Amino acid sequence: MKKILLAGMLGLLIISCSKKENTAEVAASSETAAVSEPAKSNLSGDQIMETLDCSGCHSVNERMIGPSYKEIAGKYSEKDTELLASKIIEGGSGVWGSVPMAAHPQVSKEDAKKMVEYILSQKK
Repeated sequence: MKKILLAGMLGLLIISCSKKENTAEVAASSETAAVSEPAKSNLSGDQIMETLDCSGCHSVNERMIGPSYKEIAGKYSEKDTELLASKIIEGGSGVWGSVPMAAHPQVSKEDAKKMVEYILSQKK
């Protein structure tokens, strides 16, 4: 009897987690992504960075896994905007240590430049 009850409960669990529900969630998240990506162009550099994973490795004042924004601003200038924007999009390694920076291919060149402008504005 317990086995039958357990099997029935397992069956209900499987039905409630069916692909149909997951497909609807994926479709909804795809629609959200399609809407939010172009909208990022209207955001400032720091706002764009808040939508990404930047704060997991960087902060304004303190070195974390990667350099602080102030350290980056101290090493680079406005003439390096293209280079830094490319590093945001393509990733990079070796400049600040052995931990590579993840690529962010979903970021447009325009948005990456806005991010760089914000970082460089942190110059001491």
